[in-house]
Amino acid sequence: MPDGGIMRTLRVGFTYDLRETWRAEGFDEEETAEFDSLETVEAIAGHLAARGFTVDRIGHHRALVARLAAGERWDLVFNICEGLRGFGREALVPALCEAYGIPCVFSDSLVLALALHKGHAKRVVRDAGVPTAPFMVIEHARDLAVLDLDFPVFAKPVAEGTGKGVERASRCADRSALARISADLLARFRQPVLVETYLPGREFTVGIVGTGTEARAIAAMEVRLNERAHDGVYGLATKEDWHGRVDYVLATDATARAAEAVALAAWRALGCRDGGRVDLRCDADGRPQFLEVNPLAGLNPSHSDLPILTRLAGYDFAWLMDQILESALARSGLPQRMRAAA
Repeated sequence: MPDGGIMRTLRVGFTYDLRETWRAEGFDEEETAEFDSLETVEAIAGHLAARGFTVDRIGHHRALVARLAAGERWDLVFNICEGLRGFGREALVPALCEAYGIPCVFSDSLVLALALHKGHAKRVVRDAGVPTAPFMVIEHARDLAVLDLDFPVFAKPVAEGTGKGVERASRCADRSALARISADLLARFRQPVLVETYLPGREFTVGIVGTGTEARAIAAMEVRLNERAHDGVYGLATKEDWHGRVDYVLATDATARAAEAVALAAWRALGCRDGGRVDLRCDADGRPQFLEVNPLAGLNPSHSDLPILTRLAGYDFAWLMDQILESALARSGLPQRMRAAA
């Protein structure tokens, strides 16, 4: 910060869930599917250092708790922690930062908890006038008795990411099929099931950078599955092994522009910040509908959707990181001039 004309280097705490750390504690592949590889951690830390920040690699939420209790503080926390349990798992690190008055990159605790629960997020965007498919949240098998949706429908866990629980059986043609997959998902994931009217049209993910009225779409990327996609759906298996199974295409037609507009409206209605992704799918009439928002989008430079669509749009990973950081610094009142490394 300015002090006699000298810009002090900002100390940035970096919080993340390293997959290999949690695997070493006995968690399996599915439980750690959303966690990050060492490649991702190195790429982010390297960019922060290259921009002149002093980077302190904190690690997961338990490490952050211990460091805070020991009296340590940072000018800014760059957070990509997904957390382990509960609807507030992604909100834990931002909540700790808020309690200690430390600015945090990406959305706040309220938004991360809201966005993780797909049913609550859809209610908010629906009330804001953003188009989203009719839906219902199933908490118990008996809830199916009052289901009032047209078939086919699509069922998935209400608070999972990376395509967990999305499989061929998720598309249900009738009540008996829905009863089977709902019972399976309730038992496997121990959380409610989101059931929504099936959307048969094109699928997009829209990358967004910025906050509030300053937010803007990077691009709309169409997700096209081919015959090699696992189970024919964009689930965990396909997302983890997408090469040769998914075609990611930069979309610039009128439908893509409509998808960008819907994505921005949802982003602003939910109060998301700095950078992330919004997923959409078109209905039978070709109109984009909000599916979900990812305010903690994956940042693996070669593997994650947000860097992939950024690259398709003609920008590199460094540009994406700079946009995210500039948004966070501006709204936090921190110096916006990021010094290049010597």
